[in-house]
Amino acid sequence: MSKDKLHRYLFDEADVRGELVQLDNSYQEVIQNHDYPKVLQDILGQLMAATSLLTATLKFSGDISIQLQGDGAVSLAVINGNNLQQLRGVARWNGELADDADLQALFGKGYMVITLTPDNGERYQGVVALDKANLAQCLEEYFMQSEQLPTGIWLFADGQQAAGMLLQILPSESEHQQDFEHLAQLTGTIKQQELFELEAEDVLHRLYHQETVRLYEPVDVSFKCTCSRERSAGAIRSVAKEEVESILAEKGSIEMGCEYCNSQYKFDSIDVAAIFADAPKTTTSQS
Repeated sequence: MSKDKLHRYLFDEADVRGELVQLDNSYQEVIQNHDYPKVLQDILGQLMAATSLLTATLKFSGDISIQLQGDGAVSLAVINGNNLQQLRGVARWNGELADDADLQALFGKGYMVITLTPDNGERYQGVVALDKANLAQCLEEYFMQSEQLPTGIWLFADGQQAAGMLLQILPSESEHQQDFEHLAQLTGTIKQQELFELEAEDVLHRLYHQETVRLYEPVDVSFKCTCSRERSAGAIRSVAKEEVESILAEKGSIEMGCEYCNSQYKFDSIDVAAIFADAPKTTTSQS
């Protein structure tokens, strides 16, 4: 079965478009090196599916992030993506988390921040409260606030796989509210296991066999971390040299880890001297 792909589709007889994403390896790469509780694995899977779906709505080249924050046991859960469908993410929490905890139990007084960053153009940020029953409903509220376009979102994750669907009315002169409501009702009958086990074409046939649906070529979704030894060296260079030397004197080396992929970058006194001399030594060794 083809997984880690985003499928776009269009209803020929209604100004409504849809998206379907199914994640497997990319999802595992986000959670595999972290000891996330089950409920947090599910949240990150749903966030990944949501970020992929929202990324496909972008009309520009650039980045998007969906970030959940709050004053509860989970202080942060974030997925970053771009128009190439490259995703990465991380979460932070304290204490035990119940498998059936809802958003309010996890994040307390929380909110969702969606940030769009075009390669060329102004950055946009939208904020909605985490006061709905689930993540999908919070995202639907975001679309109503930011675009005023009726949008339906369905998100699923179980720690092994993640998937999601999106329906949205296209801006047009015609009135398609009834069409959208009908199609949303059909989409709402989808079951988690069907999205996990069936091919995209079979899902669409199962849901819309009486509709005329145009399915486009799928797009690959992947995990991609942007960390590197060079970036870590740049972070060291941004700190006062005296402070860096003080850390070296105390610990013998400087170790920097990436929260997203758990890569570790180690710099000894020779590496640090090269960093501040702008020498190419910074790109050579890694452990």
